[in-house]
Amino acid sequence: MTAALKTVIYPVKDLNRAKALFAALLRTEPYADEPYYVGFRSAGQDVGLDPNGHAKGMTGPVPYWHVPDLRARLAALREAGAELLQDVQDVGGGRLIASVKDADGNLIGLLQDPAGED
Repeated sequence: MTAALKTVIYPVKDLNRAKALFAALLRTEPYADEPYYVGFRSAGQDVGLDPNGHAKGMTGPVPYWHVPDLRARLAALREAGAELLQDVQDVGGGRLIASVKDADGNLIGLLQDPAGED
């Protein structure tokens, strides 16, 4: 499977205001609504709100590419010159994420769902 862009995470300062804005934009309620993350799903796209994103170095929305082998893809990106921002982290239920920065300062997220999910 090739990488597919399916998730975008926005760093937000006011989670409640951002949640209201994205609920109005997407015309749906969040599927995940926690103090550390709010997630929406609309038309096959996941949109996440991260109230800790700015503290993690997020300067704007981060696209997350869904990949079958996150560790291998992360290693390939680093070998190609990407700077590690967030090493592999399990964010619950076996879902893994990581992020890097390219030479132009663009943030690239990687996401691997548990086997059998996509």
